[in-house]
Amino acid sequence: MRTHRSVAVLAVALATATIAGCGGAADAGDGAATIVATTTQLGDLARAVAGDRADVRQMLEPGSDPHAYEPRPSDVRAVAGAKVVVRSGGDLDSWLGDVLRNAGSDARALTILDGLRARMGPGGADPHWWQDPRNAAIAVERIRDALIGADPAGRAAYTSNAARRLERIRALDRAIATCMRRIPRSERRLVTDHDAVGYYADRYEIDVIGTVIPALSSQAQASAGGVARLVREIRSAGVSSIFPESSVNPKLTRAIARDAGAKVGPALYADSLGAPGSPGATYLGSLRANTAALVNGFSAGRARCDLPG
Repeated sequence: MRTHRSVAVLAVALATATIAGCGGAADAGDGAATIVATTTQLGDLARAVAGDRADVRQMLEPGSDPHAYEPRPSDVRAVAGAKVVVRSGGDLDSWLGDVLRNAGSDARALTILDGLRARMGPGGADPHWWQDPRNAAIAVERIRDALIGADPAGRAAYTSNAARRLERIRALDRAIATCMRRIPRSERRLVTDHDAVGYYADRYEIDVIGTVIPALSSQAQASAGGVARLVREIRSAGVSSIFPESSVNPKLTRAIARDAGAKVGPALYADSLGAPGSPGATYLGSLRANTAALVNGFSAGRARCDLPG
């Protein structure tokens, strides 16, 4: 995987050099980005803070798997013209390092995971920090401060925009916590595709029984022995529903559910937000959709949540 990605980045660098020779790293007509965000979650949070004051370029498309992403020439061009570059951190978007080096950018580089207390999962620090809204609030504050540093004249706009988004994030966090407490702890048992929602589980006191891929990256492989153990654990724990993820092929998850006698719940927005118009098209929307799916699955349809927009 590392060798394949290095070859891809080299190709990007060569393509970018050709583009630059024809008119610079970012053509004037393209509207050079002020802030570049790697992931869909960061793109949404950055747009909320930037408002109309700054342009935001988002590298990953909705529904894509950040663990498997290969940089493109347009990514290097965007980074070369950016004032701020925001990445998630950990192995989720570690490919950005090569992009930054090839772009020769002097942008402010902000790694959100570095400013958080990371939970540890199989293989190291868990990069899926946004699954706990309290971490998303910290991300908003850090994006605000980075934009103010790059564009001091926009301080009032960035501060106001961030305050509005922080209020909504914190209100939704309180509502999710209240809703989850209505479900007995013994019924809050979760099985997903890979270890991507641990922060959410920790925040709302959910027991993770297991994952189809026992790793922080969706690019790891499930073993036959591991799958057999997971089926036994699902049966033993009385898990009624297991949940695939929107950016991972659900075939194996469906087979495990069938063997374990469990239902397959709606796909969770784990590594990526959803397409425009979907319930998970925004960060807040993804939390609402995930919570609604989990509450319904945990309670066998007896409970539901009324969450703020």
